[in-house]
Amino acid sequence: MAAVCVYCSSSDDIAPSYLVLAATVGRRIAAGGHTLVSGGGQVSMMGAVARAARAGGAHTVGVIPEHLLRYEVGDVDADEFHVVSTMRERKQLMDDKSDAFLVLPGGLGTLEEFFEVWTAMSLGMDSKPVIVLDADGFYDPLWRFLDDLGHRGFIRASSWESVQRVGTVEAAFELIESEARS
Repeated sequence: MAAVCVYCSSSDDIAPSYLVLAATVGRRIAAGGHTLVSGGGQVSMMGAVARAARAGGAHTVGVIPEHLLRYEVGDVDADEFHVVSTMRERKQLMDDKSDAFLVLPGGLGTLEEFFEVWTAMSLGMDSKPVIVLDADGFYDPLWRFLDDLGHRGFIRASSWESVQRVGTVEAAFELIESEARS
């Protein structure tokens, strides 16, 4: 089984369908016997994925910088709740505790985390799978922009091959579980 790091929104002002997606991911983490590694917040998608994973019996790990406790209201119900000093420490600990990265819809923080792990993977500095779950075309504008960068020579083909994009929760977990078996 895998420790799955989920990057997603912690914003309250999003469509309810994204909360449903996050809860579905949390339930699937639990059903697969996986561990959830998250950003340690209990609000929005971050909270929905953690609550659903725990409700299904999954072990949950939350990592949050002390500064964000007042904004995200820390997920103190996590089986492991780590409060760190900086965002860089947060990302490093989340990386250390994870076997795979699953990117759901999100804002600046999600994009920053996604680009960091994708860059490390594409440079051969990390071998953990990076999977983007794009169930409703949320990332289509980003893919068009990145595709244009590739056509202009700014993104190598091997970089494209290092990130996996899927449209369903089940497809994401097929990739995660096939990586965990190998």
